[in-house]
Amino acid sequence: MLTTLARGTATSEQLSLYGLDRTGKAVVSAAAGRDAMKQVFREAKRKMYIDIPGNGILVAVPVKSVGGGSTLAYMTDGNVPSGGVPDMNFDYELIIIILNEGFADMVMDAARPAGAAGGTILHARGTGAAGTEKFFGVSLGTEKDVIYIVAGAKEKAAIMQAVSREAGTGTRAGAICFSLPVSAVAGLRRLEDEDE
Repeated sequence: MLTTLARGTATSEQLSLYGLDRTGKAVVSAAAGRDAMKQVFREAKRKMYIDIPGNGILVAVPVKSVGGGSTLAYMTDGNVPSGGVPDMNFDYELIIIILNEGFADMVMDAARPAGAAGGTILHARGTGAAGTEKFFGVSLGTEKDVIYIVAGAKEKAAIMQAVSREAGTGTRAGAICFSLPVSAVAGLRRLEDEDE
C-alpha cells in the first residue's frame, strides 16, 4: 500500500456553510484482486462509513497489464486470474489533472460548472529527463499539483474539455488531463442516487 497526503477542493464558502474547517486528506493506493477489492469495499462501508457523504470515497481502477510474471504473482497473492474478456462499460471515470503548483482553484473553477462535484489535490514534483523538460510548453521538472476527480462517464468529457479550455497548456495553470476507468465506487451517494 502507498499513502499520499492530500487536501480537498471545497471552497471557503462551502466549508463555512457547513461549519467545517479545511482538513488534510490521505489517498491510499493498493493493488488487489477482485475478491480482495470486494472485501475492502465491504469493510470500508462497515467500519469507515465510506458510503456516507463526507467520509471519503473509494474507487477501484482496473489494471490492464503488469510487467512480468513475478509482479503478477505478487499482486494476486499467487492466484493467476483466469482469462476472459472483462466488462469494459464503466459508469465512472477517474480524471487525473497535472498542473502547475498553486493553480488548483483555477482548475476547479473550470471543472465545477462542467459537472465536477469536487476533487482531491496531491502535491508532486515532475521528474522530466534532460531534453524533455517541456511537454506542450509545460515544464515537467517543477513543483506540481495533481487533482483527482471522480465523475460520471457522461460528465467526463465536458469536465476535461472545460479544464483544457480554461486552465490548459496555454494558461498559467498549464493543466493536462487524462482519465482512467473506475470499475467500482463507494462514497458518491449524490451521484449514485441520481443514477437510480
